[in-house]
Amino acid sequence: MPFGLYLFVKEDGKMKQVYSEIRLGDMKAVYVQDEETCSMELVLLPEDACYEPVYKEKPYPDSMVQVKLGGDAYQGAYAGGRTLRESASVEALIFDRQQVEKQGEKTEVCTVFRDERGYVYRHVLTWQDKNQSLFSHTVFENHSTQEAELELLSSFSLGGISPFVSSEEWGQIRVHRIRGVWSMEGRPESQLLEELQLEPSWGGHAVRSERFGQVGSMPVNGYFPYAVIEDTKSDIFWGAQLMHNASWQMELYRRGDDLNISGGLADYDFGHWKKNVAPGGQFTTPTAILSVCRGGGIDKISQRLTAAIEAAVDAGPASEQELPIIFNEYCTTWGCPSHENICAIVDKIREKGFSYFVIDCGWYKQEGVPWDVAMGDYRISQELFPEGLQKTVDYIKESGMKPGIWFEIDNVGAKADSYNDTDHLLKREGTVLTTSMRRFWDMRQEQVQEDLAKKVIGTLNTYGFEYMKMDYNDSIGVGCDGAESLGEGLRQNMEASLSFIRRIKREVPGIILENCASGGHKLEPLMMSECSMASFSDAHECEEIPIIAANLHRVILPRQSQIWAVIRKTDSLKRIAYSIANTFLGRMCLSGDVTELSDAQWQLIDRGIAFYRKAAPVIKHGYSMRFGPEVVSYRHPTGWQCLLRLGTGEAEHLALAVFHTFNGDHAQPMETPLPADRHLQIADIYSDAEAEVTIADGQLICNIPEDMRAVAVLLEE
Repeated sequence: MPFGLYLFVKEDGKMKQVYSEIRLGDMKAVYVQDEETCSMELVLLPEDACYEPVYKEKPYPDSMVQVKLGGDAYQGAYAGGRTLRESASVEALIFDRQQVEKQGEKTEVCTVFRDERGYVYRHVLTWQDKNQSLFSHTVFENHSTQEAELELLSSFSLGGISPFVSSEEWGQIRVHRIRGVWSMEGRPESQLLEELQLEPSWGGHAVRSERFGQVGSMPVNGYFPYAVIEDTKSDIFWGAQLMHNASWQMELYRRGDDLNISGGLADYDFGHWKKNVAPGGQFTTPTAILSVCRGGGIDKISQRLTAAIEAAVDAGPASEQELPIIFNEYCTTWGCPSHENICAIVDKIREKGFSYFVIDCGWYKQEGVPWDVAMGDYRISQELFPEGLQKTVDYIKESGMKPGIWFEIDNVGAKADSYNDTDHLLKREGTVLTTSMRRFWDMRQEQVQEDLAKKVIGTLNTYGFEYMKMDYNDSIGVGCDGAESLGEGLRQNMEASLSFIRRIKREVPGIILENCASGGHKLEPLMMSECSMASFSDAHECEEIPIIAANLHRVILPRQSQIWAVIRKTDSLKRIAYSIANTFLGRMCLSGDVTELSDAQWQLIDRGIAFYRKAAPVIKHGYSMRFGPEVVSYRHPTGWQCLLRLGTGEAEHLALAVFHTFNGDHAQPMETPLPADRHLQIADIYSDAEAEVTIADGQLICNIPEDMRAVAVLLEE
């Protein structure tokens, strides 16, 4: 039975009825209105969803716009301190109208609400032709004569999850999240609603809420702004990501039989965010990415979400489209680059296939001062570059590589002169905001923007740098002074930081930007859409690199995930192949003892570079699936994994399988299923020695009877 004919029956006999049903590619947005309250709920479904009606005993209405205004009553039912959803501000919403506009390849659904005080809410859902995801945001307009105080305003709110599960069924809905901590980014987490205590109460009274997110200027310092809800009974997945570079939250909410999920800026309770909107003013939330699909597990729904920024990445620098290889000298010089050691490295790697050479941190440090407390002034070190920086840059260019340079734009080190420039640094409650080694520029100040333009943009243009690594090695935390709340101060500051990045792109046309924050603390879609690639992690020489790299396929595009292979002169060939194979899970970047390697070590690296070049099309355009047992300890990994990436589009004839064994028993070969509709054959294999790889009965079979070894297999139709 099509969803458009379905009526949700309430306990008292009243109805929730479909107002409109709008097809958006292989999805449909269903707007459901409660007969009694006129509240409007947004339900996303796969376009082909047909099913028998499921009885709902207590389907409480849930608004597609979640808002809390200062002075309005909070929800009761023990919600205080746990949620700001479904407040009196929501109860005051009156549905006004809905408009559907198609402009070229874009369809926009604008649903408008108002209340009697003169506040207007515009919920905008946007779909681009052929995309498998939607963009969602909310605009608040103050048409009253009084200032409005926002304490919560959602970017999205989805309800009716799941229409396929009845009141009597339990253990059917699973929540998938992804955690992120330094050097162990991307750990998946999966729990049933019941495990999260999101079962409705016997009387339907007390609310159930799981509010999670991140507070501070590192948006992936705890959780990724990502959630997937799975109806295991019907094999349907709902997914959401948030595009925001500061504090954010998502919230799983349940009072009746249906689950609801909303997200956006961290609210006043969670992230101390409060926004005053003057009469005649407006405020727009960050954008959320939404999708829904049937089947394919969390790999499929995740890649529908990450593909949302594909067009932005395609529009990036021309050199990026071939996924060129990077050399970064950090794990060679350890924060002490000089003209002498850079030239020695360049001499060794020229004509090896590297396109970018990045001068990392330390080029500015003064004698006796470590790099990590010296940033902010950015005066070229006379000790390290006695003849200036231009001679070094020219040497890199003459070798055929594009030169890159490191900046930590927003932050100031404790030993820099700028550390004492307190008029231009962020404050909290009147005191300069200070961590153990850093302070932070107030990016909202015009003077700060202009000074940074001279230091950063001036350096890029003066020396002809074509690549910039943007690091960010501490978090502001809950927020800063200068706005109506600490959280709003943080939001404004990070908005100004993003504006400066966009200015760099305007004033240094074609610049290649690397998004870094102690490795992976800024791997969210907004920053990823502005940059060519990101540092996937700081786990540069760790055994857990392939685990992290494979996990990140669910939250960023592999073509943007810069993975380091740090090669040491003491490395065995097995260890070198393990490190090189890691880079096939994203973008190849090398560092380490490259001036001291043997011919045999270089021959193995050269083979890896050649293999990467052949695999680049499927890294760029593909669909990823991870196979193997769960790895419990990343620091002490056991078992094995295979990341299978099937080519799409122009790479549809290719597939890439990257096998890694960890510690433990490897008596049984590793088996990975291949799609039945593709006739794939082994085209190339990369490892340190002969590898036993076969295809039989629709399985790719790899036998590696030893610990900590990697085998990569390129397949072709």
